[in-house]
Amino acid sequence: MPLTPLDIHNKEFARRLRGYDEDQVNEFLDQVIKDYEGVIRENKELSTQLLNVQEKLDHFATIEDTLSKTIIVAQEAADEVRNNAKKEAQLIVKEAEKNADRIVNEALSKSRKIALEVEELKKQASIYRARFRTLVEAQLDLLSQDGWEALENREREVLEREREMKEIY
Repeated sequence: MPLTPLDIHNKEFARRLRGYDEDQVNEFLDQVIKDYEGVIRENKELSTQLLNVQEKLDHFATIEDTLSKTIIVAQEAADEVRNNAKKEAQLIVKEAEKNADRIVNEALSKSRKIALEVEELKKQASIYRARFRTLVEAQLDLLSQDGWEALENREREVLEREREMKEIY
């Protein structure tokens, strides 16, 4: 068992005739006690610090292991997500190609149908123009006849009478 400062302080030496000076020995022992107490205190502090540092080291080692495992799991998850995304992208592209083909075919069908309708409308417009031209020509013939001049003269007479009536009242 190691010495304690109290053991040093309580140590009694046997006395002899030609022994050392007791005061010098006591002073030296007091100095040894102080230094020994300091060394013990420092040793305890260092031991406490060492324990704290060891606990932190263990904690960080645990964190390092956890992070390492987490990184591996994250990498595996990222690889799986990337593979799933590629598969999904391929499915989306195939579906888009099918939809594009369907849309193109529908558009071509509608285009043909509209082209036929346009041709039919052109024919109907041509018939309508011919009929309208005939009607306008008939109306022009009617307007160029002399009967309209008599109506125009009569209309002027009615307008003059209305003015005269307004002037009287």
